[in-house]
Formats: sequence, structure tokens, C-alpha cells
Amino acid sequence: MAAVETEAPDLSLSDVNINWDRLDKTRFHVIGAILFTVQQGLLHPTAVVKTRMQVDGSGLSHVSGFQVFKRILKADGIPGIFRGFGTGAVGALPGRVLALTSLEMAKDAALRYTEKMDLSEATRITVSNGFAGLASNVVSCAYFVPLDVICQRLMIQGLPGMPTYQGPFNVVQRVLQNEGIRGLYRGFGVTILTNSPASALWWGAYGASQHAIWRSLGYGNGNDSEKKPSQLELVGVQATAGTLAGACSSIITTPIDTIKTRLQVMDDYGSGRPSMRKTTRKLLEEDGWRGFYRGFGPRFLNMSLWGTSMIVTYELIKRLSVKRE
Repeated sequence: MAAVETEAPDLSLSDVNINWDRLDKTRFHVIGAILFTVQQGLLHPTAVVKTRMQVDGSGLSHVSGFQVFKRILKADGIPGIFRGFGTGAVGALPGRVLALTSLEMAKDAALRYTEKMDLSEATRITVSNGFAGLASNVVSCAYFVPLDVICQRLMIQGLPGMPTYQGPFNVVQRVLQNEGIRGLYRGFGVTILTNSPASALWWGAYGASQHAIWRSLGYGNGNDSEKKPSQLELVGVQATAGTLAGACSSIITTPIDTIKTRLQVMDDYGSGRPSMRKTTRKLLEEDGWRGFYRGFGPRFLNMSLWGTSMIVTYELIKRLSVKRE
């Protein structure tokens, strides 16, 4: 994250990080809840399109994301592209508190731990951000996986052979009825084993990218200690680093996301409970290796836009939440 304050004379770790102990925690979580909910709403349609393209039997696996979007609008109108948003937005609030707190505390701890090590500033930033992303994902997975299962089932309503639910509580009731608590944690193992390293990669890439961009612009290299970044430079560098990290992550993680999505939404009890092995084999039978990149277009767009908007929003939240002297 390595946030940069416009008042800082240069971009050294000691001056530009807005660390956990400098934040007003109440303001941080309240502002974060508002801004991240808005961001989630803007990107939710791409998540609906991506999920529908990945589901077996949807007939949409070989259709472009834009065509899927138009079909949903034609069939269900605006409510169709926002299916599951209310549940996701409200349900994510406690999870965000958990994720943001663990992220900042882990980053702060990693920075303190590496302070006396013989590491370059760039390495410390990359390692601390990567460790924070890993720790935050592990902590928050226990909360977000059941929420993901519920939201995705709401998103695929209306597809051939898919059940219809009367809201999120009905999803929970029916999943518990058929599968017990394990049903709400479908894909938990694959999520935590893949998303945690992916989260570490994203945050590490973001920290490294931002540090490299600032140095290429002449900050933090000792040549001009009085040079200060403008607000436009600040947002531009953070947005660029977030875009690079999001795009990179989407390419690497889309295959496992396709498997996870199908594990969480498909009901195929006639041939036994779904498993990662069965799902992988069926994808290969249906579409070869291309099947693992179903929904790649909207997911790439979602993660690139998410990376950009999330990090700009997140850094803004931190600047707005600094304790007043």
C-alpha cells in the first residue's frame, strides 16, 4: 500500500506510510464501508456476467461478455444485472472491518519486523504488503466464502436448470437442508489455498509497482528532497499500480476462480457431491483448457477496474482517516 501523503518531502518509508497507529479507527471503518459499497455497486454487473458465463448449462460459455450483459438486461432488466448485490453489500460490511483491520495490522507488524533487517526499501514494501495481503485473506475467508456461495446462487437464478430462491435466507435454508454447514463452505479449501497466495501477489505487486513508478518520476531517490507529489500524481501513480496488480492477478487466478464458482453453485447430487477433481475433469471434457478461462473477459475487466478503483478508494479512506493533531 505504501500510501503517499502530499505533504511529504520525499517518498521514504518513514514519512509516507499512513500506518495503523496513525488512523482514527472509527472514521476509517465508517468511511470505508460507504466508499467500498459504492465501488462494489459499480462493479457488480461484471461479477454477474462472469458468474453466468462460468456456470455449466447456461449456454453462455462461448458468448462474449457484452452479449451476456445485453441478454440479462433484455430478460430481467436492471434488477437482473444487480442480482445478489443487496445481500453482498450488506453482508460484506462486517467482513470488510475484519479484512481491513487484519490487513493494516499485518502490514504494520511486517514493517516493524523488517525494520532492522538488511533489506532495501523496495523489498520491505513488497514483503510487507505481500504478507499483509496473505494474512488478511486467510482471516477473512471464513466469513466471505459462505457469503460468496449465497451471492453466486442468487446471481444465476433464471438460468436453465438452476433453482429459484426467495432471497438470501432461503438460499441458506436450502443449502443447510441439503448439505449442512459444509454446503456453505463449498470451495473453501481451494479458495484459501489459491486466493491467499494471489492476495499476497496482488498486494506485493502493488507495493513494488508503486515504489518503482515513484522512483522513475524522481521521488525518493535523494536527488530532490523538496519535490512534492501533486494530488493528480498521487492518484495517477496509485491507479496505475492498482491496474497492473489487478490485471496480473486476473490472468493467474481465472482458472481456479472458474473451478471455485462451479463448485459453489452446481447441484449434481445424482452423481455424488461436487469436488474439485470432478469439476476440473468436466471442464476439460466440455471445452478443453479453454474452459478454465470462461468469463475471462469480464473477470479481467472486473479485476483491473477493481484494482484501480479499490486502491484509489482505499488510499483516499486512509488519508481521510488520519488522526487530527
